[in-house]
Amino acid sequence: MRYLENLEPKSVFMFFEEICGIPHGSGHTQALSDYCQEFARKRGLSCIQDEMGNVVIQKPAAPGYEKADTVILQGHLDMVLEQLPGNTRDLKTQGLLLGVDGDWVHANGTTLGGDDGIAVAYMLALLDNDYAHPSLECVFTVDEETGLLGADALDASVLKGTRMINLDSEEEGIFTVGCAGGLTGIGTLPVGWIPGQGTLVTLTVEGLQGGHSGVEIQKQRGNAIKLLGRLLGRLDRYFSFTVVSMEGGRVENAIPNQASVKIAVDPGEAEMLCQEVSSCEEDFRHEFRASDPQVRISLEKGDSYEGKVLDPRSLALVLFLLQMIPSGVDRYSMEIPGLVETSSNLGVIRLTEEQFQVYHSVRSSIDSQKEYVSDQVRLLLEFFGGEYETQGVYPGWEFQKDSKLLQVMKDQYKSLYKKEPTVEAIHAGLECGIFCSRIEGLECVSIGPSMQDIHSGKERLSISSVKRVWEFLLAVLEQL
Repeated sequence: MRYLENLEPKSVFMFFEEICGIPHGSGHTQALSDYCQEFARKRGLSCIQDEMGNVVIQKPAAPGYEKADTVILQGHLDMVLEQLPGNTRDLKTQGLLLGVDGDWVHANGTTLGGDDGIAVAYMLALLDNDYAHPSLECVFTVDEETGLLGADALDASVLKGTRMINLDSEEEGIFTVGCAGGLTGIGTLPVGWIPGQGTLVTLTVEGLQGGHSGVEIQKQRGNAIKLLGRLLGRLDRYFSFTVVSMEGGRVENAIPNQASVKIAVDPGEAEMLCQEVSSCEEDFRHEFRASDPQVRISLEKGDSYEGKVLDPRSLALVLFLLQMIPSGVDRYSMEIPGLVETSSNLGVIRLTEEQFQVYHSVRSSIDSQKEYVSDQVRLLLEFFGGEYETQGVYPGWEFQKDSKLLQVMKDQYKSLYKKEPTVEAIHAGLECGIFCSRIEGLECVSIGPSMQDIHSGKERLSISSVKRVWEFLLAVLEQL
């Protein structure tokens, strides 16, 4: 059954629905990459698929556009796998369950992958039909959400275009012309275990909105991992307990909306501990009453526990790290009012048999600030005998005020909608920075249809906006 078959533009939503039926979380995009390659083969289009799964499909110019400069269109294949508490769908092996609510397409309790499945759908629809356009190079990259890894590995020498339209923005009418650079920091802290016992209590910080750590970090939404650290630090002042297990977050660049811990507490203190948890929940609700009014701490008191628990030193180090690791907005730009300059996000924690793992996303439009925040985390870990490494380091993208591409797009927008678009730089990372650093003289502009709550189980994509952006994209290609 097709849920989107009656939506316009039909070809775009047809491909979007097919994409949603193929699991394509970050690190697991081979099936969708192969789909794109097969798409090109069936239509006799030139296609390159590299070892990582990046795909470049080339289409000759339409009649009358043979002398026009080649245009690059670009988006990424992977999506963030996130879902609402209680949702049990296995997004690594199952496609999405789509629904339509008025002007919005959504997935039932999971991320929709409009970021950036709609870009893939736009490009496939362009390649599948005869429109007026210059020669096209459609670039489908992998693992953007985990550090722009696909774009970083792509051999940009295969591309001949000097104008690129990136389709990875989430608000119609906004032309993005610059972005922050970033990196992912991965820290590991060795831990030890000893025999322990007590009353088992499971604590879960939940009910938070979460969201994209680049787009929504300035909204100061609660970070479930940081709040869990605060809760445990508070309990540690008054009660005797240790940790049995702990986990939180799914991906490093999404603000975590849930984190949980199992603790073993002295039976004589269990009741008082529960009362302190309730008091802490009241404090969280007061602090986050504007950004996360549904925040809560669920508590499940179990039976007596006897087994492995963190040794005292490991417990102290984990609690210290959770409370001291930076997360959130660090600095705002002194030049562009309201723009976040530097931020970080503690996105994932995992406690294993041998170590405590943290995944930390750092962004900044100033490289030295990005390195400074990353170094804070590194120093914390190394001081206590842990290790730290970075991956997915990507450059920022500087605004090109004399861009001819930007001028054409502004003119077409004004012609269609009788108003000026908003032109801005953003704090989130985009692959444009990597392409600009690899292709001399490349002009870039990023656009996209309106979406809400990306990287969360409430993600939605505007149907009418998809149609308008599609029509705008066709109009721009006619003029290039």
